Amino acid sequence: MESICSYPRPLRFVPPPSPCQSLPLPLPFFKEEPITPKPSSLPIIGHLHLFKKPLHRTLAGLSARYGPALLLRFGSRPVVVVSSAPLAEECFTKNDIAFANRPQLPSNRRLTYNFTTLASAPYGPHWRNLRRIATVELLSSARLQSLSDIRAEEVRALMSRLFRESGGRHAEFAKVELKPRLFGLTLNVMMRTIAGKKYYRENMASSEESAQFMEMVEQLLAVVGASNLADFLPILRVLDFQGLNRRIDRLDKKRDEILQGLIDEHRRKGGGEGEESSNKKTIIGVLHSLQDKDPEYYTDQFIKSFITKTLFVAGTDTSTETLEWAMSLLLNNPEALQKARLEIDAWVAEKRLLEEHDLPKLPYLNGIINETLRLCPVAPLLLPHESQEDSVLGGYDIPRGAILLVNAWAIHRDPNVWAEPTKFMPERFLGGRAERGMALPFGMGRRKCPGEGLAMRVTGLALGAMIQCFEWERVGGEEVDMSEGSAVTLPKAIPLVAMCRPRQSTAEVLGRL
Repeated sequence: MESICSYPRPLRFVPPPSPCQSLPLPLPFFKEEPITPKPSSLPIIGHLHLFKKPLHRTLAGLSARYGPALLLRFGSRPVVVVSSAPLAEECFTKNDIAFANRPQLPSNRRLTYNFTTLASAPYGPHWRNLRRIATVELLSSARLQSLSDIRAEEVRALMSRLFRESGGRHAEFAKVELKPRLFGLTLNVMMRTIAGKKYYRENMASSEESAQFMEMVEQLLAVVGASNLADFLPILRVLDFQGLNRRIDRLDKKRDEILQGLIDEHRRKGGGEGEESSNKKTIIGVLHSLQDKDPEYYTDQFIKSFITKTLFVAGTDTSTETLEWAMSLLLNNPEALQKARLEIDAWVAEKRLLEEHDLPKLPYLNGIINETLRLCPVAPLLLPHESQEDSVLGGYDIPRGAILLVNAWAIHRDPNVWAEPTKFMPERFLGGRAERGMALPFGMGRRKCPGEGLAMRVTGLALGAMIQCFEWERVGGEEVDMSEGSAVTLPKAIPLVAMCRPRQSTAEVLGRL
């Protein structure tokens, strides 16, 4: 068997013969081709010289040329790049345990409290306990349902804010930048769930604590999204020529002070708002209950590591970007926006706002969200995995210690899997018609994101309410720019600015909020 360490031998998709192309095809197979030229590498830096931002597009281009399974070198680290649905499925089914580790990159050590967060912890007993806490005690269906009032209140607050900013009843179209308001929504949902506190307000200057918290959030998101070449070129760690270590030092101290303050405040008050039952407890409240039972394991640092990136960073920025991409796609496809509005109007009675229990009855709205996550996955490259043992992938040997990057963005646009893959078509998710395709915006396998249920609730409720309550148009009639920014997630390069005005059918309800 050839080793993938020797050279990246390309794989070619060959669909099996089918007498009827309308029937679902069986799992495709791959056929080995003769060796073709591989990306040229340089001494010391490997293939780093080939990379341009955004990275997922660069890797998709390399895969299109050399094959869907590549071995590259990021400085001193071997990296396997997977860009096909069958290989991704093989990674997270047959090889799920083999790829269950995370690479411990030096720049992430302090940001992840020495690799103890759910997203960064090595596969083992500690990670399994973190996963249990997240899925059973914090993000279960029963618990999410018990906290639905928080999400409903924050969505109503967003609708009220947009109503006032657009001029109220009988107003003409007003220009609004959506991202700050969407970020405020998701931040408040997460922080009320975590700590029982609301941090985003219209007048941030009125609260010094809120202003400091928002500054810390912005800095944390910027550092998390930064690339650190020193992770792959050890000689640069001493030089810190990017200045990232200095930024992390300052941020680490500020973050620790703020999070410790939240924990101490919660401890002094003996709980948070609305904690009449265990399901109503804030996340800090649940973790405090565990701390009372086993204080040596569930330390304050454990609590800080759990909430800082596991729930806060992952749950805030990603939902904001999904909502912004969804509205951008709808503005560029007004017929889809109209279909969603008609569906909501047909199901939701006049004089009331869309509620969370309505969402399962709105298949087209859900199709819009799923299609947005397919075209614009907020994690275009899934969080990196690391092989903890020698394994075989697609007939190639994968060495222990290789980093695995799965290019979800490329898989979601594979013409062998998706019809018209670059076209926005929510209809492809109706009636189970997308079952042939593989969409993995939340990952796959045992390290799949446990926050999918919460994310889909927040996104569905907020997007549905904006469609129900307001008319939307593009600024100047020109198509919304869909250029992508560069970060770990997938932000828009140009923030969305749109024209909106309240619909007459909902103006009375909005005026009472």
